[in-house]
Parts: sequence; C-alpha cells; structure tokens
Amino acid sequence: MDRALATRHVMQANKSKDTGPELKVRAALREAGLPGYRLHWKKASGRPDVCYPGRHIAIFVNGCYWHRCPWCSLPTPKSNVAFWEEKFARNRARDARNYDELVRDGWKVLVTWECRLKRERFRPTMEALVAEVARADGHQEPAVIEVGAPPAWHLGVARKRLGRHGRR
Repeated sequence: MDRALATRHVMQANKSKDTGPELKVRAALREAGLPGYRLHWKKASGRPDVCYPGRHIAIFVNGCYWHRCPWCSLPTPKSNVAFWEEKFARNRARDARNYDELVRDGWKVLVTWECRLKRERFRPTMEALVAEVARADGHQEPAVIEVGAPPAWHLGVARKRLGRHGRR
C-alpha cells in the first residue's frame, strides 16, 4: 500500500462523533445527575457535541489536533504544509463562527479540550463543566467559556519556568 493511501485510511478512521473524550464528558454529566441532553442537535448552530436546549447550554469537546489546542502546541504535518495550515485555519474559523452564532442566539457555549480530560486535569475540568451546566436555567448571560483552561497567570508562570522558547 502506498504512503498516500495509508494516510488516507488513517484520516478516514478518525471519528467525528462518539469520540473517547466526548464519551467521558457524557458519562460524567450522567454521573452528576444531568441527563436529558441532546447529542449533535441539528437545531443548534454547529451541532454541539452535547446540548441542553432548555438550559441553552452547548458543549463542544474539541480534539487538540483538529481544532489546534492553544496549550498543546502540536506540530503541523511536515508534508503538504500549505494544505494542513489551510485546513486547520478553516476548522478554527468554523468553530468561531459556530460559537458566535450560538451566543447571538442566547446560548452559553462551553468548550473543553481533549487534553483537559486526561489524568489529573479530568476531575477539575469536569467539576467546572458540571457546575456551569447545573447553574444554567436558560436565562444566563450568553458567553463562550473554555472549561478547564489554566488561568492566564498560570500560563505566564509556566512559560517563565520553561524559558523563553518553552523548553527546559
């Protein structure tokens, strides 16, 4: 099998629904006593991964690679760089458009990243997400909230500790 065909098969195997991180979020929401959500609800802009129509809450569980996580600093593929940069830019523009449309329609948009659902970050991220959903009554201020994001001061401290170029 040639390399291009192999790459094509790998890319086609990536799921857009029912991903591991998405399943973890849904399980935590059920465990917290917050069932009753809709999955990929067509009536909400961008078809959020998890949606609470009555509470006007839309949850997006973003994969770090495809949505270009601001904390992971993932490299761009070395071959066909122009294609990948354009692809990632389109993904990010689409995300921003979906979030803006939901906010305009009065929704609170909760965005969490795949890396925030791993190991020691999972529990605090899910506690914050569950708290946002639990207190929503459908009349809250529309906004986009990155759940599990490190506070800005924490990023500055981490960068200083790692040095100017982010390396130890």
